[in-house]
Amino acid sequence: MDTVEGKHGEAMTENIQVVPQQVSILIVDDLAIVRLSLRHILAKAGYRCREAEDVAAALAVLDEDTIDLILCDIQMPGASGLDLVKAIKHRIPDTSVVMVSSLEEAETAIECLQRGAFGYVLKPYQPREILVQVNSALRRRMLEIAFRDREAQLAQKVREQTLEIRDSREEIALRLIAASEHRDNETGMHVRRIGLYAAEMARLLGWDLQGVDTIRAAAPMHDIGKIGVPDAILQKPSTLTEAEWVTMKRHTTMGATILKGSTVPFIQMGARIAIGHHEKWDGSGYPKGLRGEAITLEARITALVDVYDAVSNRRHYKEPWPEEQVVDLIQKGSGVHFDPRLVELFLANLDRFRAILNANPDEAHDEDPGI
Repeated sequence: MDTVEGKHGEAMTENIQVVPQQVSILIVDDLAIVRLSLRHILAKAGYRCREAEDVAAALAVLDEDTIDLILCDIQMPGASGLDLVKAIKHRIPDTSVVMVSSLEEAETAIECLQRGAFGYVLKPYQPREILVQVNSALRRRMLEIAFRDREAQLAQKVREQTLEIRDSREEIALRLIAASEHRDNETGMHVRRIGLYAAEMARLLGWDLQGVDTIRAAAPMHDIGKIGVPDAILQKPSTLTEAEWVTMKRHTTMGATILKGSTVPFIQMGARIAIGHHEKWDGSGYPKGLRGEAITLEARITALVDVYDAVSNRRHYKEPWPEEQVVDLIQKGSGVHFDPRLVELFLANLDRFRAILNANPDEAHDEDPGI
C-alpha cells in the first residue's frame, strides 16, 4: 500500500493506489459458471484469484491464505453471504467484502454493509461495475488500515512520552530523596528498593497498572522529612534522648508538609505515606496513633517493606540479619506493627521480595562516602 501524508500528517485518499498484481481476491459462489465469469474479469485486470463454492470452503481458504478481498454471492445453499460476513467480522478491514446480489436481495445486501461489507454489485452485472466496486473496496480497506496503523503509532508515541515524563519526574524525586537518605547514613539503592517492594505488594493486592506505578514512585518518599532533622540527631551513634526522639518523630509531619499541595498523584500519595509509615496496626505508632485501617493502605505497605529492607541490609551500625530472623521479626509484628493481611501476603510471596533485594544491592559508594 502506498500512502502519501499531507499537511498535519493526514493520509490523502487520492494518493492511495491499488496495484492488482499485489491483491488476492477470493470468489465465493455456488455456481461454477459465475465463479469462472468473475475470475475471468478480475484476472484480466491483473488480480490474483481463488475460488470457493460455499461459506465453509471460503473459511478454509481464509485459514490457509492471505486474502485482501472477498467477492461473494449473497444467496447460496446452506450458509449465506451474510453468514460469511458475520463469520469474518474480526478480519475486517484486513479483508474487505463486496457482495453480489439480485435486486430482490437488496435488503440483505444493506444488512451486509451494516455488518462490515464494503460494497455490493447488483445482478446482472457488467465487468466494469465489478472492477469499480472492487477497486473502491480495496482503496477503502487500504485507507482504514492506514488510519488504524497511524492511530496505533500515535498511541505508542503518547505512551512513550508519558513514560518519559513519568520517569523524569521520578528521577528528580529519587535524587532528592537519596540526598535526604544519605544524611541518615542510608543508601540510594534503599529508596529504590522500597519503591520496588511496594509496587510488588500492590501487584499482589490486584492494583491496576497506574496504582502500581504510583506507589512505586511514592513509597521512596517515606523519609523525605528527615531532611529537616538536625545531623546531630540523625547521625547520633548512641541512643536518642526523649527530646531527640520527639524531634526525630517530626520527620513524618515534615515530610507530609514538604509534599502537600501537589497535583501530581505520586507526590500526593507520597505525602500520605510520609505521615503514616510509622503508624502501627495496634495504634501504638506515631504521629497520630492511628489504628488498623485508619492508616492508609499505602502507608501500611511501606511500613512493612521498609522494615524488611532495613534489617536485611548492612548499615554502619549493624550487619544484615539472616532471613529466618527477618521472617521471625515480621511474623511477631503481625497484628502489632503490621497489617496481618499484608504480612500473610508478603511471607507467602517472600521469594519475590528476596529477588528484588538480591537484584538491587547497595553499591560500594553508597556505604562509603569517601569513595
